Amino acid sequence: MKPLLLAAVLLSLQTAVRSATYDLVIRHGRVVDGSGNPAFFADVAVKDGRIAIIGRVTGEAATEIEATNLIVAPGFIDVHTHADDVVEQPRAENFLRMGVTTVVVGNCGGSALDVGKFFREVEAKKISINVATLIGHNTVREKAMGGNFDRPPTAEEMAKMQSLVDRAMKDGAVGLSTGLIYLPGTFSKPDEIVELAQAVTPYVGIYTSHMRHEDTRIYEALDEVFRVAREAHLRAEVSHIKLGGEKAWGQADKVLAYLEQARASGLDITQDQYAYTASSTTMRQLIPDDAFDGGKKKFQEIIAAPALKAKLVAQMKEKIHARGRGDYAYAVIASYQHDPALNGLNIVEATKKVRGSDSLDDQIELILELEMNGSASGVFHGMSEEDLQKFMRHPNTMIACDSGLRELGKDMPHPRGYGNNARVLGRYVRELKVLRLEDAIRKMTSLPANTFQLKQRGELHEGNWADLTIFDPEKVSDPSTYNDPHHYALGIPYVLVNGVPVIKNNKHTGAKPGAALRHHSPVVIK
Repeated sequence: MKPLLLAAVLLSLQTAVRSATYDLVIRHGRVVDGSGNPAFFADVAVKDGRIAIIGRVTGEAATEIEATNLIVAPGFIDVHTHADDVVEQPRAENFLRMGVTTVVVGNCGGSALDVGKFFREVEAKKISINVATLIGHNTVREKAMGGNFDRPPTAEEMAKMQSLVDRAMKDGAVGLSTGLIYLPGTFSKPDEIVELAQAVTPYVGIYTSHMRHEDTRIYEALDEVFRVAREAHLRAEVSHIKLGGEKAWGQADKVLAYLEQARASGLDITQDQYAYTASSTTMRQLIPDDAFDGGKKKFQEIIAAPALKAKLVAQMKEKIHARGRGDYAYAVIASYQHDPALNGLNIVEATKKVRGSDSLDDQIELILELEMNGSASGVFHGMSEEDLQKFMRHPNTMIACDSGLRELGKDMPHPRGYGNNARVLGRYVRELKVLRLEDAIRKMTSLPANTFQLKQRGELHEGNWADLTIFDPEKVSDPSTYNDPHHYALGIPYVLVNGVPVIKNNKHTGAKPGAALRHHSPVVIK
């Protein structure tokens, strides 16, 4: 064969090989790799679900995305979600549309009891997003103790709880979570948490905690987290760090210094945060815990007994006044199945509508009525913007929405479930310049991946899984508001999960390439 002809044939073969090498190429984007390092311009090629090349890609691919003027980042990892029903809502669109490709569920003490079964269902039914899970303390306490009891577990009950946690860790849980303002965890003592956390230690998992207090008593609550981390030899995560109630405002610097002191003592402590000054939980949290020692039956007995009810009402008045408030206007009903017409009204407004009077006594009566009728979820306005920004700037703070899966148009949920990551990128990076873009991306990617040991995710490296979020830094925003929450994030036209486009041109493709992310404890060489 003549030399020129041979060269032409070889060139043709090389071109064919190159063009068949990649499944997808993202061209001309500005790469923020998740490490915190400065952005750079590069193409990104994907093959078999993984990142094949970051640099100049010359060949063609089956799918190409033009990313001029767009940021190419690792898919966002949300370590504090309540998307536990992801098998029932497998599209997970509210998360994906704000760039989240991996969620950690099982937070605040509530999780699937059988982690192995949960993962098998994820794999059998297919989902659009990656999922890891914690094992919840409240879940195992309820199983082992059979109710809401204000007492320590017996030796037999503790052994049962430890066995359940051990089983969950063997099945791939990333660690143990507590929700110490929720039943039945609120009745537990620190000794119980330490002993149970020690069941996680052999698996090198993490301990995450919705602490007992997030107000002026936060230091007491942090001490408990530090004790668990120290005595169980675990990494620990403070869930949704905040200072709730006006009397606690202005202490963010002090709280962060307290955390840094713990780290200096040898503890591995981190924290996560959502980008809003309102929280969200059940309206039950407005009622003292001891009203539920014994469950719903005990609560009903208290309401039926005038003297006991009067004592409960007095406790609630004392609690609201201790917060420096004279009413419950800060608490908004998000979802009340018994009477959806109250959704979106604060307690003062709802009381006026239902009872014709908005006195404090009538407000308390409505709160008790909500609980008697199956309870309600709420949005609670009670944080300082200044404190929020200080917590956000700290290098160990991750971005996490504390939300579940959303159905467009249903109820009046907290907007964080639609806009949290987009809000950080739009408001706190572009508009207020609280964070550098590269630092914000790190808080959503490599920091959570490393903290929760989600291997080969969270950074753009050749060989890592191709979870990718592509967004416009000038347009990314969160149109979801407290009064009008049902809007997906804007400015994030493409999201890939394990190399597959799930959001394409701002629409869900219907693809379900999500993986069950089982935790595997690292090999310890002695």
